[in-house]
Amino acid sequence: MSAHCCATPPAATATASPRYRRALWVALVVNALMFGVEIASGLRAGSVALLADAVDFAGDAANYGLALAVLSLGLAWRARAAALKGASMAAFGVFVLGRAAWAAFTGEPPEPLTMGVVGVFALLANAGIALLLYAHRDGDANMRSVWLCSRNDALGNLAVLLAAAGVFGTGSAWPDLAVALTMAALALSAGLTVMRQARHELAQAAAHPAHDHPAHAHAAPGHPLAERDPA
Repeated sequence: MSAHCCATPPAATATASPRYRRALWVALVVNALMFGVEIASGLRAGSVALLADAVDFAGDAANYGLALAVLSLGLAWRARAAALKGASMAAFGVFVLGRAAWAAFTGEPPEPLTMGVVGVFALLANAGIALLLYAHRDGDANMRSVWLCSRNDALGNLAVLLAAAGVFGTGSAWPDLAVALTMAALALSAGLTVMRQARHELAQAAAHPAHDHPAHAHAAPGHPLAERDPA
């Protein structure tokens, strides 16, 4: 690595900033509350998309807690945490694929009104979280995984609202299942992206152990995942 790779850009110091910590705490609490709301509503409405979003809220609450736990640690520890979060995001995608396949054969059309009302509340919650975390989206793998979680949640909520409209208009479960599959694809894609960047940062920390310190923990300039996510 060149000396330039050990510089301290704004994204590096942001990981330990009080503003970023507060944003993570807000995200953790909101996600934990919305998990309870959506799991109950998804079971009541018979919606795979709502259940998938509820599991996503639970996973994100755990991810934000993990991000807070390693926030002040060195690059290697934060990259390990990011790899774990990336794996959990990918596992969520696999779970949703399996649940959607099961519902395709055994499920009844969900209740669209509950889907729509809960989807609006979930969208407002996740849009607020995404705005809080937007300024930190280009940091290291740990920060990037947090931003991708919030972005995917907001996109997933929009999709749930579309599914509710589709179920209402057609009387079929397929719009609900289509949204669940879309959410699974987003989770798999984001999880793989985070794990790739985490592997890069682990290699960087191993090659330069003296620089494995929070002040130097950032994505190396020029590596492909230091760029902003085109999605």
